[in-house]
Amino acid sequence: MQRPMDKAAAEAILRWQVDAGVDLAIDDAPHDRFAESKEPPRRPAASPPDRQAQAQAPAHPARRVASPTPPKDATESARLLAASAPTLEELRAVMESFEGCSLKATATQLVFADGNPRGGLMLVGEAPGADEDRQGKPFVGRAGRLLDKMLAAIGLDRSHAYIANVVPWRPPGNRTPTLQETAICLPFIHRQIELAAPRILVTLGNPSTQTLLNTKVGIMKMRGRWASCMIGGRAIPTMPTLHPAYLLRTPTQKKLAWRDLQAIGKAFRESAPTS
Repeated sequence: MQRPMDKAAAEAILRWQVDAGVDLAIDDAPHDRFAESKEPPRRPAASPPDRQAQAQAPAHPARRVASPTPPKDATESARLLAASAPTLEELRAVMESFEGCSLKATATQLVFADGNPRGGLMLVGEAPGADEDRQGKPFVGRAGRLLDKMLAAIGLDRSHAYIANVVPWRPPGNRTPTLQETAICLPFIHRQIELAAPRILVTLGNPSTQTLLNTKVGIMKMRGRWASCMIGGRAIPTMPTLHPAYLLRTPTQKKLAWRDLQAIGKAFRESAPTS
């Protein structure tokens, strides 16, 4: 006889499912959709009158299902929409109405930004996670709390920083965004950076760094070294550093992030406008 599952084991399974992107119960029993998709469609047996009507009816072409927007068209649409937004508020509005990225269909909501767009410091990550997807703000989970501590270590907080992601919709199961999804969303984050006009830009982690700095060099070689991000014809001093989520998994690397933070804090203070 199978022993009933205890409460701790059931909660652990539920947490794993939530982290994997499962947020809706459809049926009590599991279904193998892959096996079902391979089965030929079943057609109910037609009655004699139905067969006679079918024989007399003219042939009709198969019904077509609307196809998604081709990636090149979606990217061009994003570029035009982003360029048309004169303010961050209007950029958010056009992003909320944008239908060219398939991630929007599976995400709860757009995760646009948090913090102060006029603070002078902008931090950009890769994509929202489950907590961000629920709350509609970037970096609000465990990684976000660590990011707040990192800012506090150099005397800053979210009133001094503007925080966003390259991809503003959560990928299912927190998977890595595809190159195609990133390319479609890239005009939006470019425009977001242009409108916020930070004095200092910080790229958090490998995907954000490689995307915004247009490089294939890994984050461990890029971090701690100042680079220049060209946005809207302006070169923005940019510091790549380790993503807070990576630091949670690999706390021994926090010493490297601390060195980066010291350089960021120094540059931020030195670039402050004089009154």
